[in-house]
This record gives sequence, C-alpha cells and structure tokens, in this order.
Amino acid sequence: MQVTITEILDDLRAADEITRRYERRFWISSEDFFALYQKGLLDNGEHLEEFAEWSGYYQIKRDREAMLQTLSQERVRQLTASGQGEPISIDTREPALHLPVAK
Repeated sequence: MQVTITEILDDLRAADEITRRYERRFWISSEDFFALYQKGLLDNGEHLEEFAEWSGYYQIKRDREAMLQTLSQERVRQLTASGQGEPISIDTREPALHLPVAK
C-alpha cells in the first residue's frame, strides 16, 4: 500500500481539527483524555459516543504523525545519501510511504 504525504497531512489536519474541538469542549488535552479513557476512568455513559469518536480521531492523529515522521526520516536519509557533504537539492515531486499490506 502506498500513502502520499498529501494523504497523511489531510488525515492529520482533519483529526487535529476534531480533537481540538473536543479539547475546547471538555477542557482537557487529547493525550490526557486518552490516558483516562484507556483506563476506563471516564464518564457514566453520558458521553459514550463522543468519547469513542474522540478516542478514534486521537489514534488516527498519532498514527499519521508517526507516518509523517517515518516518511520525513526516509526522505532525509535519501537526500543525504547522495549528497556526500554537498548542498542538497530537494525535488518537489510528492514522496510516498510504502506500507505493508495488512492481511
């Protein structure tokens, strides 16, 4: 499976927008929310659907941030491998991250 930087950034933007909305509503960071949520320490069921959605988008955000970091590190590795101390010329063609296909 191939994922482009545009796809990663689009997913990240959407997930960030939604998690920020929940952070403003409940006055807690998504990271802290998720830690409490995973331990089952939140809510009496009143916000069950909202918390499930928040959790899902937070996990998407973390996943896409990891993918972006992986793609960036690979890109830097490729750019510096051919440079040998010379100035690096960055090609503007969109790089993609090749992911193993889940079976």
